[in-house]
Amino acid sequence: MSLLHLAIIAPFILAFFVPFFYKKIKAVHTGWFVLILPAILFAYFLRFLPAVKNQGAIQETVNWIPSLGIDFTAYVDGLGLLFALLITGIGSLVVLYSIFYLSKAKENLGSFYVYLLMFMGAMLGVVLSDNLIVLYTFWELTSFSSFLLIGYWYHRERSRYGAQKSMLITVFGGLAMLGGFLLLYFMTGSFSIREIISQAGDMTGDPFFIPALILVLLGAFTKSAQFPFHIWLPDAMEAPTPVSAYLHSATMVKAGIYLVARMSPVFAEEGTWFWLVSIFGIITLVWASFNAVKQTDLKAILAFSTVSQLGLIMSLLGIGAAALHYTQLNDNIYMAATVAAVFHLINHATFKGSLFMVAGIVDHETGTRDIRHLGGLMHLMPITFTIALIGTFSMAGLPPFNGFLSKEMFFAAMVNVLSLDIFNLETYGVLFPVLAWVGSVFTFIYSMILLFKTFTGKQPAQKWEKKPHEAPLGMLLSPIILAALVIVFGLFPNILSASIIEPAADAIMPAFAEAGQAFNVNITMWHGFSAELYMTIAVVVVGLFLYVFLPKWKHIYNIFPKKLSLNALYDQGLVRTEKISKNMTNAYMNGSIRSYMIYIFIAFIGILSYSMIEKKAISFELSNLAPIGVYEIVLAIIITVASITILFAKSRLTSIIALGAVGYTVALFFVLFRAPDLALTQLVIETVSVALFLLAFYHLPKMSRKEERIRFKMASAVVSLGVGVVVTLIALSAHNNKLFDSIAQYYIENTKEQAGGANMVNVILVDFRGFDTMFEIAVLGIAALGIFGMIKLRLSRRQDG
Repeated sequence: MSLLHLAIIAPFILAFFVPFFYKKIKAVHTGWFVLILPAILFAYFLRFLPAVKNQGAIQETVNWIPSLGIDFTAYVDGLGLLFALLITGIGSLVVLYSIFYLSKAKENLGSFYVYLLMFMGAMLGVVLSDNLIVLYTFWELTSFSSFLLIGYWYHRERSRYGAQKSMLITVFGGLAMLGGFLLLYFMTGSFSIREIISQAGDMTGDPFFIPALILVLLGAFTKSAQFPFHIWLPDAMEAPTPVSAYLHSATMVKAGIYLVARMSPVFAEEGTWFWLVSIFGIITLVWASFNAVKQTDLKAILAFSTVSQLGLIMSLLGIGAAALHYTQLNDNIYMAATVAAVFHLINHATFKGSLFMVAGIVDHETGTRDIRHLGGLMHLMPITFTIALIGTFSMAGLPPFNGFLSKEMFFAAMVNVLSLDIFNLETYGVLFPVLAWVGSVFTFIYSMILLFKTFTGKQPAQKWEKKPHEAPLGMLLSPIILAALVIVFGLFPNILSASIIEPAADAIMPAFAEAGQAFNVNITMWHGFSAELYMTIAVVVVGLFLYVFLPKWKHIYNIFPKKLSLNALYDQGLVRTEKISKNMTNAYMNGSIRSYMIYIFIAFIGILSYSMIEKKAISFELSNLAPIGVYEIVLAIIITVASITILFAKSRLTSIIALGAVGYTVALFFVLFRAPDLALTQLVIETVSVALFLLAFYHLPKMSRKEERIRFKMASAVVSLGVGVVVTLIALSAHNNKLFDSIAQYYIENTKEQAGGANMVNVILVDFRGFDTMFEIAVLGIAALGIFGMIKLRLSRRQDG
């Protein structure tokens, strides 16, 4: 295993030791032990910057399931490296912040950091895996670990609700994505992303291509909270603030963005990809920014703002797909959309991470996040206010912060859509700049609400739960670093251009790099009087006007009935699904074992009968059957008589003896058919069974001497007769229809050579059918544990009684 693979699984390894640190070293906050790893990993991945820029990518492979084409291939290119740096860099700051945010005396830090490390490792696996199945495995691990993090305060009903909601929606998308991956495998014969990209041109006409595209996008849209799947993210804000700052600003919600960027070389030339990614992205931007304005909780505002910013990035990736419809990189204005998406991805992680931490500080110091109960904190918390001002102004797209630059690039990309002469954009293209501008206006409004409603104005008349004061330096350090990056990336954006943005853009659009076309990124604060600058000025003017007169028009949110909201539809769907499931279950789960057996046997008869009729497999040829001797007839009569005796015996002892007679007679059949091993096994089983029956005989309740007449049940008789007929037909037909050569000869030839055993039956059970045997043992073990548990429970109840 290479050092790169070790870097991916290192968080999982450390997670095993976190409970030890938490329980044994109580004098030190567990976060200090955890902080070391993401810091080391961040420094480790920084070392890849020169190599990725010069060589393009680094690849290391470990065989996993080579027979199925599944290998753990770690692949570091510009895109994967960008995300790895975000995961470890922001992760380091989040862990540092959590040390001062979460009390070691009040919180179960052992569980928290285990979940956090699991999530970190899973995200690294997602962005650095070349194999689609490995990627999917880590993808679902992010859903599982985020479920645990969101529900960390499980004693709160809203935390449990948010965790369940995020799990249901993202896992649904993950399963859809897996279907898309399998379709890609059917088309290309490979799970390797590199190999699939190399065959992208040959797949466009395949009937599986569009379904694969849609299924992959379902996974991306659910993970990155795109409309209408965005409803899980606001409820996920019930998680501790460090979780929100990590999962919902820099990492988990960006996984869908990563997937779209990674799969763009495969699907981007298809018009369906362009429309779905760009349209859903721009709608998400407008809808989420519009709804963010009406929120009153700081984290709720940030949640909807995160959704809107993710929609912005998604729409840029959709527009960037148009670049592949042009052969030359020179003057390819549509490639700028991809560059803007990469740049805003970085910028969003910096300003949104700092704002989430600010929201946590305000909540930590005042005891509330409700902006209706906040105000006047600017003088009490000047450093926090400064961080909030930098973050909100960057989010609003104001200079000189980095958000202004990427927002200008966003406007430029939307305006460039008007120049496209493909996909009928001559008619519908005007919607893109219009919707982009509208979404930016509401972004400006909620940014101003976030800042000024919290920190300016008068302090509320009612008392806060705590007397607010500036947060300790340890809690301020992480948001200060992020706010400083907001300023640095705004004033000196090109420090990222050659090292990170260009390699990431090359990875998203490898066709240009393979053609040897140089790709240079040059971002400037002043780019002249242009359409995007005028759009920004209009955003500020209109946004300020609407913010000032917010009370005059905010009532329009009351027009939308809550019963028709997406959240209400989700809740109603969940309730109705549970109700329907309960009614269906109650309809057939009536507590009668007889009824359950009838259901099973009817399905048995129906499915097998249909299969045999459909395949025309029923055969009554008896000439090639072995002759039936006197011994077989005698044994068959004994089994029949003993079986009937079991049914009509009035004594339990008689029934047990008759049951044993059936088993021992079967053993004699094995002797006649020259299967001594099976005969011995059967004898042992029957002996043990009869002995256990007799052992339990004493504890059974006495049989009632009152005779009860058992009514004849026609349904039971028909089902019994049907099962017997079907099994007999299968036995006869299986003997007469040999679709395949018998495997017996294979066992004869390979038992000694392949498995090294002389006893063929033992070798088949232990080696050739080893998994069957293992699972059978596992089932027996589970049953034994269940029985043991019930006995212990019964004994404990007796003692309590």
